[in-house]
Amino acid sequence: MPRADFASLPHDARVWVFAADAPVRDEKAARLLAEVDRFLDGWAAHGQPLTCARDWRDDRFLAIAVDQRDAHASGCSIDGLFRILKALEGQIGASLLGGGRVLYRDGAGAVRTVSRDEFSTLATQGAVSGTTRVFDATVATAGAWRERFEVPAAESWHAALL
Repeated sequence: MPRADFASLPHDARVWVFAADAPVRDEKAARLLAEVDRFLDGWAAHGQPLTCARDWRDDRFLAIAVDQRDAHASGCSIDGLFRILKALEGQIGASLLGGGRVLYRDGAGAVRTVSRDEFSTLATQGAVSGTTRVFDATVATAGAWRERFEVPAAESWHAALL
């Protein structure tokens, strides 16, 4: 199947979320998305084309989804996606594959990146709270990406850091 529009994928489509540790804008975002699109256009698992899509938000968040009704992404096919993203990191000036980060909106609405420890310190200082909007990159379906990706910290695993 060709690459689909993200909105057309069912709620239970499997999703992987990649969060850049710095904003990716303009020509760097265009390069990233063009390479991702090129990969998705040929993405297959065990020779079976995957019905897939991508979404891009806030100059930081890339969601890749696969409709698994026809074919499931295999370990090897997922590894291929990760290799492409890792190779692009140097070109876009941001890491997409790092863990241990918390991404949240500050009071002005800008997306910020801090470590989990730094987020806890910000909570102790009163700079973030249960109402602070956070991004949950652990969402696993397209429906969760659409409905629960950005939520108040009190409604996410982030609450344990407050």
